[in-house]
Amino acid sequence: MVAAPLAAQGPAPLPPTLPWSGRSEALIVKGDDPWITPAEASGFKSTPPYADVKAWLARLDAASPLITVRSFGRTGEGRDLLYVRASKGGANKPVVLVQAGIHSGEIDGKDAGLMLLRDIALRGKEDLLDKVDLVFVPIYNIDGHEQMSAYNFVHIRGPSQKGREANARNIDLNRDYAKADAPETRAMIGLLRALDPILYVDCHVSEGFDMQYDVTFTYAGWGKYARHRATADWLEGRFGPAVTAALTMAGHTPSIYPSPIDTRAPTKGIRFSPEGPRYSTGYGDFIGVPTVLVENHMLKPYRQRVLGTYVLLEAALKIAAQDAQRIATAKRNDRATRPTELLTRWSPAEQPIGWIERFKGVAFDTYLSPASGRMEQRWLGKPLTFRMPIIGQRATQTVQLPKAWWVPAAQTDVIERLRLHGITLETSTVSRTLDVDQVRLIDAKLSQPSEGRVPITATFSHERREQVMPVGSVRVPADQELGLLAAALLEPESQDSFLAWGFFPEMMAPAPSTDAFVLAALGDRMLATDPAIKSAFEPKLVAEPGFATDPEARLAWFYERAGPGHPYPLRYPIAREVD
Repeated sequence: MVAAPLAAQGPAPLPPTLPWSGRSEALIVKGDDPWITPAEASGFKSTPPYADVKAWLARLDAASPLITVRSFGRTGEGRDLLYVRASKGGANKPVVLVQAGIHSGEIDGKDAGLMLLRDIALRGKEDLLDKVDLVFVPIYNIDGHEQMSAYNFVHIRGPSQKGREANARNIDLNRDYAKADAPETRAMIGLLRALDPILYVDCHVSEGFDMQYDVTFTYAGWGKYARHRATADWLEGRFGPAVTAALTMAGHTPSIYPSPIDTRAPTKGIRFSPEGPRYSTGYGDFIGVPTVLVENHMLKPYRQRVLGTYVLLEAALKIAAQDAQRIATAKRNDRATRPTELLTRWSPAEQPIGWIERFKGVAFDTYLSPASGRMEQRWLGKPLTFRMPIIGQRATQTVQLPKAWWVPAAQTDVIERLRLHGITLETSTVSRTLDVDQVRLIDAKLSQPSEGRVPITATFSHERREQVMPVGSVRVPADQELGLLAAALLEPESQDSFLAWGFFPEMMAPAPSTDAFVLAALGDRMLATDPAIKSAFEPKLVAEPGFATDPEARLAWFYERAGPGHPYPLRYPIAREVD
């Protein structure tokens, strides 16, 4: 018998499922219901394309005065980014913002949201809107969503065809909040600023190991690592218990998302860690908006995951409505803080910071894979429990924030993004001479291209110098609500800084040069007249034999240090005002 072609055999075989039933199954309408969603109609075997979602929502909009569908931007390929507002009206009602499909193969939130919107609009759940409005983005990464294939997200059990992780430029939108390169990201930041929600929910599906939990969720800095404490305390103290209770009552098995240390060895532990503003949850933390990452378990059937998401979203609306004033106070308190330092590097703590005494795992054995040539996991579908360590982080680098940052007027990309984020800027109308901290890159290297950028890694030296800030220079004060976000974008040591993402490629260009006979004469004079130059040069010859035997490198070294030096190579163009 001739083997079927690979494409005909279907995607990768997945481990056995765990049996499940729950009260949330009652949320599914009958097959002849005129408002059945496309996913329900397929028995949760498929998820509808963008055009079908748009048409279904337009029909719901026409049928209910509670529903409004609007565009809030366009994708890279020109599709309308849609949001649905479910509202009873009323001025200045707080908003719960929910987005699905930032990774468009992780699409549970879309189909759960359509079911919930139907039930709010037409099936008696309009009381969810008594104190809050729901704004729902059904598909965030639309261009990726439309590239459906059975071989996208092969680790996720259903639907049969899924979209891609990244957008049309291969940018992961959940790595783009800080640098804001994608049009989708820029539109979402605009929507966040316009709505200023009391709760922001981002729906995903996990990777990792098999386990019994079906719906998991987390927040930036879970445990003790949040940048803003008041909103984090509300999430941990109020949101988590509320949705856990609702999910458990509906027959699901919820948990805080167990981010694995090592998927091949689950008992090594799960990770609690700070987050940067490249992520939705990290960005929400930096701007003082309570933000939840939902991570449904990849190996649970699509039907079970969608129903669990519905229950979580309904519970989120209820607790947000109940606690609207409490959340608003937490946001105000966080935004009134003025941190003086920024954590920029961390590493795993040597000892666990806690334990889950009975983690609900799944048994596995191993086998020698002909494909990989090594021992691989084979999950057995048998529940078990074990003691799971929680691995925290220890700070390895923290920077003290300056009074302000000065951005040259020519750095238009940076200035435009700062404005996009809503960061307060002051444009200088007079020339000023300031004593500032100037930053120089040491051992700078271009990294592997990533997320549409060529990142830069380096260490840094800081030097106090006088600098003239000409008219048009842009001052970014640290003393503002978004001062910590400004620090994450402008402090060179930050992992999500514009510098780290490669916004200043001119820094990596070599310094200009000229004829060797001119540079040699200049260097000779500098050695004869400047003791500091001589005391730096002579030890370098001994310490670096390659430098000592390279005439061009030696002459370039002198030219770099002649007069004020060259303004671009390895010099960070943004100055730090420290006094």
